[in-house]
Amino acid sequence: MGRQCQCHWLLSLQNIKEVASQLAWDLVSFYTGNNTGDVPGNLPAPYYWWEAGAFFGTLVNYWRYTGDDTYNNITMQAILHQAGTGDFMPSNQTHTEGNDDQAFWTFTALMAAEHNFPNPPEDSPSWLAMAQAVFNEQIARWDDRTCGGGLKWQIFPFNNGYTYRNSISNGGLFDIAARLARYTGDATYVDWANKVWDWVTETGLIGPEYYVLDGTYESDNCSELNRVEWTYNNGVFLHGAAHMWNYTKGDSTWKRRIDGLLNAQRTFLSPNKSSENVLYEYACETINTCRTDQFSFKAYLARWMGDVAQLAPWTRDTIATRLRASATAAAAQCVGGKTGTYCGMRWTTGEYDGTTGVGQQMSALEVVQANLFDTVAGPLTNSIGGTSKGNSAAGRGSSEGTAVPGDSSTVTMADRVVAWVATGGLGVLLGGYLYLVVT
Repeated sequence: MGRQCQCHWLLSLQNIKEVASQLAWDLVSFYTGNNTGDVPGNLPAPYYWWEAGAFFGTLVNYWRYTGDDTYNNITMQAILHQAGTGDFMPSNQTHTEGNDDQAFWTFTALMAAEHNFPNPPEDSPSWLAMAQAVFNEQIARWDDRTCGGGLKWQIFPFNNGYTYRNSISNGGLFDIAARLARYTGDATYVDWANKVWDWVTETGLIGPEYYVLDGTYESDNCSELNRVEWTYNNGVFLHGAAHMWNYTKGDSTWKRRIDGLLNAQRTFLSPNKSSENVLYEYACETINTCRTDQFSFKAYLARWMGDVAQLAPWTRDTIATRLRASATAAAAQCVGGKTGTYCGMRWTTGEYDGTTGVGQQMSALEVVQANLFDTVAGPLTNSIGGTSKGNSAAGRGSSEGTAVPGDSSTVTMADRVVAWVATGGLGVLLGGYLYLVVT
């Protein structure tokens, strides 16, 4: 790739892989968990545990798209170490992790199952069993004592944010259920995918125009919505919906939902003619309030769009147009860091923004490699090539975090502040807005 990404790379399949290879190399340079004395699977500060799970998902996806197994050993080591007993509640994270944190590691396990990433040793839980364990734990936390249902952001009541019900936690459960439904054919997962979707739409987190809002508060029975929108919230529901459409062999309801979510992505497409169809983080990018977590959100949307194009073929032209424009713009600004090949966050300006980090690098790598979706097989199932063996009983009563805790402590104002901070809403508020609404 040389010292600078080439904007003509899309003309050659080999060039895409070469660009991806350089981006992956630079991404892994942030990882320290394979160093002596460090913890496998952890990223150094300022990165939270959930983003480490996403990081290894990106490396599974890199292997899938390119066939390069350079990072498979550190990926296997990291996932197995952080899986704990097989449910992604390791002792070093359990008391601080949320449902969305657990979901992001589970997405990585599901990718490993769906693409036949090398299976774990015989004495370890399988990729599929890990996902099934998390599913069983999360449905046990489904809480209909208020709001008519829903999954809380946090697992334990002593963590701020416990009374906030956010889209990414519920979208995570929806996506896990939808993928397990397609992979196994088990109707239990189908029922839960439908249940989560119904709850999210009934509360208004997904509205009639399919904009996905960030979350809602138990203190007013989930009647007040945090209207901030993030790329990954659109992506997680789009991805799950595509799995459901594919599983149902073309159900028109799921097709309508996919089309609606794709149309709602216009929120995240640059309004500038010079960067037409290029993705950006609408809620924070142009006002410079994005923080560590938000730098990575476009990675997940791009990753999931590649899968959707495979699972729901009529979406391919729309998705390919957006991925190609975004990848070209992303690659063109990867000229930073000590090697002159690290990436920033902003793809719409035509200039490197001076930042580097895991999120920026993951986002560029995922959007570049997603352009290879037509060159590899789509997600497998246990009846179509998948080799991961499941355990539908995994996670039932095995973890201290399985059930909804009896203490329904309400920390409403603290939870609201934490929710604003975690989702970028506080930065928006300080900028003079309570929330951003698409008109």
